[in-house]
Amino acid sequence: MLFKQRQSRNMLQAAFTTLALIYHQTVYNLRNGHRNAAIGLLLTVVQTTLMLLIFLGLYRLVGIKSTPLRGDFLLYIMSGIFVFMLHVQTVGAIASSHSVSSGIIKHQPLNAAVLISGAALAALYKQVISILVLLLAYNAFFSPIEIYDPLGAAMLFGLAWFSGVCVGFLFLGIRPWSPATATLLTTLYQRVNMFASGKFFVANVMPNFLLPWFIWNPLFHLIDQERGFLFINYSPHKTWLMYPFWFSIATLMVGLLINFTTRKHESISWAATQ
Repeated sequence: MLFKQRQSRNMLQAAFTTLALIYHQTVYNLRNGHRNAAIGLLLTVVQTTLMLLIFLGLYRLVGIKSTPLRGDFLLYIMSGIFVFMLHVQTVGAIASSHSVSSGIIKHQPLNAAVLISGAALAALYKQVISILVLLLAYNAFFSPIEIYDPLGAAMLFGLAWFSGVCVGFLFLGIRPWSPATATLLTTLYQRVNMFASGKFFVANVMPNFLLPWFIWNPLFHLIDQERGFLFINYSPHKTWLMYPFWFSIATLMVGLLINFTTRKHESISWAATQ
């Protein structure tokens, strides 16, 4: 019985087993950063808070004291930082979610899908908790928050997470062939988005000659469209809602092709030369 392979009797049992594995892997990822899960979540909140304070200080330093669009100034800053943090953190989590040479992948019934799902859900959970804590604190201690379309804003936030999963999945496929290149590309993508995401400014007031530098980026569209759902007086004119979705689908298809091809050739011995 010790060496008997576990088998699912029906589809329902198989689905329950997979969901249970994803749940435990998600919890493992949440506790992996710190042995105390609560402190790990607190560190995520502190990281987002520090970024908010840095951007607020930069805006004050250059003399910007009000939002370029009619609405709450700090909510305007949050709208860019929250979407940015979720997207890039998810990209990094998926890109480093697993490897065939890692020890945990050798334990059945774990597989790549469970590890990727666990990493994606852990990143989403941490960022959602961080956002809720900061929004509730700001609403309680500073100024009441008014969101024009909360459901639309939440759905677009989910699209930012899905887009991060797809981009990270692409980098994950490159990782077994060249770990250094995959790490470099992931870091480069995250650093470039510090500026190319457009969280510093409003897309509607951008000069047209600058648009080609930003219009390729799905995060640029996500942040601008998110502000359209948050503020009643803002309607995006230079970004498209469906562009991030189709970009994510295309990236996911390319990532699937790379990962399926890699899985046919990947060997544990590859780790010996890395």
